[in-house]
Amino acid sequence: MNFHLGRARPPSGRFGLRSGTVSRSDGAGSGSVTRPARRSGPSLGRFVGLALAFSAPIVLCAAESRDLPPVDRVSGPPPGTVVFASPDPGRVSCASPSIALLPDGSYLVSHDTAGRTLVHVSTDRGATWRQLAALSDQKWSTLFLHRGALHLIGTSAKAGNMIVRRSTDAGRTWTDPTDAKHGLLAEGKYHCAPTPVVVHAGRIWRAFEQFSPTPPVRTFRAFMMSAPETADLLDAANWTRSNALTIKRAWLNTRNEEWLEGNAVVTPAGTIADILRVESHPAIGAPFALPGAAAKIPRFEVAARLDVSGDGRTATFDPARGFLHFVGSESKFTIRFDPVSRRYWSIGSKITNPHTGYAWLYTPHHQRNVMSLTSSADLEHWEERCRLLRFREGQVVTKAESRVGFQYVDWQFDGDDLVAVCRTAWNSANYHDANFITFHRVKNFRTLTMADCPPALDR
Repeated sequence: MNFHLGRARPPSGRFGLRSGTVSRSDGAGSGSVTRPARRSGPSLGRFVGLALAFSAPIVLCAAESRDLPPVDRVSGPPPGTVVFASPDPGRVSCASPSIALLPDGSYLVSHDTAGRTLVHVSTDRGATWRQLAALSDQKWSTLFLHRGALHLIGTSAKAGNMIVRRSTDAGRTWTDPTDAKHGLLAEGKYHCAPTPVVVHAGRIWRAFEQFSPTPPVRTFRAFMMSAPETADLLDAANWTRSNALTIKRAWLNTRNEEWLEGNAVVTPAGTIADILRVESHPAIGAPFALPGAAAKIPRFEVAARLDVSGDGRTATFDPARGFLHFVGSESKFTIRFDPVSRRYWSIGSKITNPHTGYAWLYTPHHQRNVMSLTSSADLEHWEERCRLLRFREGQVVTKAESRVGFQYVDWQFDGDDLVAVCRTAWNSANYHDANFITFHRVKNFRTLTMADCPPALDR
């Protein structure tokens, strides 16, 4: 297959990828200063090399310097509207964006940076942003509105306690998770991401993972938390925790045992499932093709579905049926159900060059340079609808050279549009350690097709 890399232009129309404003916050509760964004010229810069198309997998090694792509160099503001910009990209990164829509039409965004979670608000549909709050000891969190109050659920630190906070003044002030009656749900080493909180069948649901208590510590044990929807969510006694499940390396012939950042989703049958990102790098010496029941799924596009009982106590996984072909499954994604189209939707990082290079520098999971909109009618069969952001599509992308990434997108329905926030690396220290949180509007998302993909940003 061939990839056409077009010439960048200031986007307009359906995607709203460049709004022309940059908002910078002056501190918690202080408001912000909004200035016109510096625009790039008609091109964001041309890069040496061709878009690569491979009819068979290739193997790269560090000695093959001729295969190294150029170091990313981009100019101008990033695509979208800047919600937050790192003051020092070499030392301060930002991550874990989450977005919520308030009844008065305001948008709220939270994200991590420099050991804190910041909360920002926009009262003009995402055109400008100001900071409302800064919270210590909060990480990897989801903003959600429940029974008239804002909540923020996540962990207290990397591998920290499970916690939840509440705000009754639209995000300006928040409760402190001091004990089991006030938001400390469990002590231990827990993990999550800004994935959905779902209300269904009288309960509220949120997926978590627990780090393995024994080596390897990056083994994630996936489980579901739930509570009665009328309960006080700050009271740990009201929450029920399912059993925790660990992926087995042999199921996919993978290097690591990692499934993580699960999505609580209501299935077409009316049950609850946990749809997880799966890191599917092949083990050394293992065949590139996935084995067993996953043999027809492309490697680097496999997600896992855990099924959860109606009382929230039991999670199960069937390796013969539980792996899904899912674009964007090598990085965090968000799945939501749209009652208008009666379809599930997601935005994730599409890997466009799934080569077999094993060395860490070259593994395809570093490809977070294409942001893709996907959809499904049944939660099992997914189709790619449109590529929303494209940079060096189809090329080899390595950790050492890549300075651009679009990742960890969270989003909400807003009428005929999707409103989204993205962890964006744009001339950052590397693609992973992002230097911006950016806001995007995807207009008329239900009608988009691959013919609507915008021009590539690297031309």
